[in-house]
Amino acid sequence: MIRLGAEVKSIVVLGAHCDDIAIGAGGTLLEICEQRPGLQVDALVLSGGGTDRETEERAALAAFCPGAELNVTVLKLPDGRLPSHWEEAKNALEDLRRRTDPDVVFAPRTIDAHQDHRGLAQLVPTVFRGHLTLGYEIVKWDGDLGRLPAYAPLSDDVMQRKIELLHEHYGSQQHRPWYDREAFLGLARIRGIECQERYAEAFEANKLVIDLRG
Repeated sequence: MIRLGAEVKSIVVLGAHCDDIAIGAGGTLLEICEQRPGLQVDALVLSGGGTDRETEERAALAAFCPGAELNVTVLKLPDGRLPSHWEEAKNALEDLRRRTDPDVVFAPRTIDAHQDHRGLAQLVPTVFRGHLTLGYEIVKWDGDLGRLPAYAPLSDDVMQRKIELLHEHYGSQQHRPWYDREAFLGLARIRGIECQERYAEAFEANKLVIDLRG
């Protein structure tokens, strides 16, 4: 088991859409922020800026990052059109990189079926070179879930709070057939079984450097 120790002072969380970060890594954010008061969290979301979704996202991330020094940027790229706005997305990531040097980056997986998620994931290593990047998963109709190598175990309490916060803050999404307690709890239970825990969030890890020196 690899532990993210007290030396973690800064993280970056990236999403293509408002709610991506909270769905994919909300429980992990709750855990890491509660254990490290004053943690620097920089969040960048590529779409939803200037709409009610931005208002939802800012309130949600504040709740998912208790006690953190949180900075949130929500851009106005059109939903579902990231490939045609590649340069704008790349520039936004590079601007963020100039402002922070995180210990961990949370972003979508590179094998995500949604073009916006996948496109953002592919941009991340071109900007955050050498950083530990964990790619979160989002359940959807595409059926793109698979085997992931990294797990963040979640307590019962944290998992319940994640679900409560998702329903409290993202009212605009609750009409969607996949946006319900059973979906979120079911995936977390499966990932928990895989890592011999009750619940967990699972992540892609494209590159890990293991330092075995004393």
